[in-house]
Amino acid sequence: MKKLNLSAALGVAVREFPTSTGEVDYALFIDGKPVGVAEAKREEKGESITDVEVQSGRYANSTFKWIKNDYKIRFAYETTDKLIRFTDYNDIKYRSRTVFSFHRPETLFALLQQPDTIRNNMKHFPTLDEKGFRKCQVNAIKNLDNSFAENRPKALVQMATGTGKTFTAITAAYRLLKYGKMNRILFLVDTRGLGEQAEREFLAYTPNDDPRSFSQLYGVRRLKNSYIPNDIQVCICTIQRMYSILKGEELDESTEEKSFAEFVTAESKAPKEVVYNEKYPPEFFDCIIVDECHRSIYNVWSQVLTYFDALIIGLTATPDNRTFAFFNENIVSEYPREQAIIDGVNVGEDIFLIETQVGKNGAHLMKQLIEYRDRLSRAKRWKQLDEDVDYKPTQLDRDIVNPSQIRTVIRSFKENLFTTLFPRRKEVPKTLIFAKTDSHADDIIQIVREEFGEGNDFCRKITYSADNPESVLSSFRNDYNPRIAVTVDMIATGTDVKPIECLIFMRDVRSKNYFEQMKGRGTRVLSKDDLQKVTPSATENKDHFVIVDAVGVTKSKKSDTRPLERKPTVSMKELMMNVALGAKDEDTLTSLANRVIRLNSQMTPAERKQFESKVGTAAGAVAENLLNAFDEDVLIAKAQADTGSMEVTEEQIEHAKKELITAAVAPFHDPDVRDYIENVRRSHDQIIDNTNIDSVLFAGFDAQQEENADRIISTFHEFIEENKDEILALRIIYNESYKDRPMAIEQLKALYEKLKARGITVERLWDCYAIKKPDKVKRGTIAQLTDLISIIRFEMGYSDNLAPFADKVNYNFMQWTFKRNAGNIQFTEEQMEWLRLIKDHIAISLSILPEDLDLTPFDRKGGLLGFYDSFGDNYEEILNEMNTELVA
Repeated sequence: MKKLNLSAALGVAVREFPTSTGEVDYALFIDGKPVGVAEAKREEKGESITDVEVQSGRYANSTFKWIKNDYKIRFAYETTDKLIRFTDYNDIKYRSRTVFSFHRPETLFALLQQPDTIRNNMKHFPTLDEKGFRKCQVNAIKNLDNSFAENRPKALVQMATGTGKTFTAITAAYRLLKYGKMNRILFLVDTRGLGEQAEREFLAYTPNDDPRSFSQLYGVRRLKNSYIPNDIQVCICTIQRMYSILKGEELDESTEEKSFAEFVTAESKAPKEVVYNEKYPPEFFDCIIVDECHRSIYNVWSQVLTYFDALIIGLTATPDNRTFAFFNENIVSEYPREQAIIDGVNVGEDIFLIETQVGKNGAHLMKQLIEYRDRLSRAKRWKQLDEDVDYKPTQLDRDIVNPSQIRTVIRSFKENLFTTLFPRRKEVPKTLIFAKTDSHADDIIQIVREEFGEGNDFCRKITYSADNPESVLSSFRNDYNPRIAVTVDMIATGTDVKPIECLIFMRDVRSKNYFEQMKGRGTRVLSKDDLQKVTPSATENKDHFVIVDAVGVTKSKKSDTRPLERKPTVSMKELMMNVALGAKDEDTLTSLANRVIRLNSQMTPAERKQFESKVGTAAGAVAENLLNAFDEDVLIAKAQADTGSMEVTEEQIEHAKKELITAAVAPFHDPDVRDYIENVRRSHDQIIDNTNIDSVLFAGFDAQQEENADRIISTFHEFIEENKDEILALRIIYNESYKDRPMAIEQLKALYEKLKARGITVERLWDCYAIKKPDKVKRGTIAQLTDLISIIRFEMGYSDNLAPFADKVNYNFMQWTFKRNAGNIQFTEEQMEWLRLIKDHIAISLSILPEDLDLTPFDRKGGLLGFYDSFGDNYEEILNEMNTELVA
């Protein structure tokens, strides 16, 4: 107190300042005025830190000695050396929260200048203008508003892929900036591609209550280096980059190409914890929106989220239990893919199975001279097998490559493509093939090009290791070629390629969430016009997609938990080096254990014996030791053994854990051991099996196809019931003057638009009836709109069989012309050409009027005048008869 100088800085903390109820540990002054209090406690008081809030509140409401001017204590901190809690008493129903550090004096000064707090502002959101929003988006935004109003720190938005999560998040960001008066929002992604995608959507967004675009109203910046401008309101950034910014390090842009979940550190060393960054303090962002949050909230990366004093909004299509837990089970939107399909926001899938002899059962290779291939260099050599080899399907494309197995799957796909899968298409629909590895992807690409007789542009690889993958991805999304893309993991999740209509799984997936994400690549809706830009022969909106399952992925058992392999694309060499440099986290050691387990299964008995001799421990034991260091039962048992007591403390368990980790990682500190293990791993070549020629055991739709057909027909039946009055009004097609039919066709168009809004097209309906009632449904060329009449009549029981409307018109045309030609006067060939054109027009448009004859294709024959020249004064009689007879 003797050295008190409140003008020394903008913010001054005075220790043990006297008040009317005792000395407060620290009185906080801003610009010479008392504005806050801080109570400091010993570390062990952290478990009861909320009890200290009463003490802080007492001091805040006390009289500060010697202060004569008006003042108000607005801020309170309760702290230990490990924990800081903060309260703003101006918040309605104020609530303390954990913060990374004390706020800067400049921040507190700025808060004091504001008319109200952000949390209070968020209690007064205006009603959302719902124009242009889907129902699921409206629900998510309204629930987010309520969550913010209740001062909930975290909120989870679960919406199926393709239903507009990003659009929803941008709307929330706009409302938070405009009405919540937030200063900055961080939009976090985990790959550069997703960041670019988000940036495009932000720049394209225009709110309903302002004619200006989002980027005209607020600054939007996608970070490409470590500098964050102060004048932007939305910062789009990968979590890798933000992590490096907080650590004060530059980041190589190439590290943003892969999902951060597959990335350890830029220099392959043990990750450092985030510490206070003076440039970007914890209060720098007011809200963090985390895209694909099921991947973004764990381990070292979660420090980015907990560093900032910000509300957190999570976006995901596939949450798991850990996701729910992280977001405090505050799920503001639950919109699963099943509901999205029912609502027409997503399209559903048909599953087509291809089962081959080798793919299902593996094969036998007799002891012989056989071809080997180095999986990296692709160099081939011939070598004598030491013994017969029986290989399993799981070894295919890893240890054993059977080109015939790949070829058989691709050939079966091609044979069924235009007959069963997409019978109305003239070009291969945009198709994405999931491969096991880069090596497998290369094999697939070469065989696809051969089997389809196409060039390089037809089938391309889109993986992290490919040259310029973003350019190929853009072409796959927007151009005619490539028709087929092969990937391992780059576009398995998150990336938006709406024209994809076929997914071929040539790898199994055991993670339920990952499989759902992969399926999401095909589930996005697309209008006919946009689909025709890349697939010209498409005749309808995208109404479904096809999964071609060549490995049993749709039948294999899936797990909700993360796979044992936590860092699948990090090399074993890198994992071992991480450990040698001090990494002892669970992810690294568990991943290393899994690599050792895999290596152990690949080694021959002689190699296992050599491993134990060289390393000092068997490979299985090395892996077991790594896993045991995080096994709770093992840790408790060791602690009990060390202490001689059945009751052990957390400290004793932690001590046991440290000892087990130290012992488990000991072999990897020896550079010779690391080099030996790496060489053993690399010594495994791939056997090329050109002996066993594969064959198809089964190729056909899964039973699920009938379930899909039932669902679509049921939805159509509900649609008919809901629109029965409109449908009954359309009976004028059959019993009223042809002059009313143009009006009827407009009504039919409006009805069809309502049906397509549910994700159902005429083509899809027709195929579903063909599946359920094949004996009553005729396959044929569908004229789309007029065939809706045939389907409605069939569903309502007005007709026993379902045939294309054009068939009815063609049959009636044949009968009518026979009747007319039976008399003395017969139609000439010139007249028959006119009549056939008119017949085709009626098949599509229900009727024809004289003025229609001046339009295409009639204008090529002279239009109405040409028709008059051919038929003379009887031309109107001919038109009247055709309008009546052809649709009778």
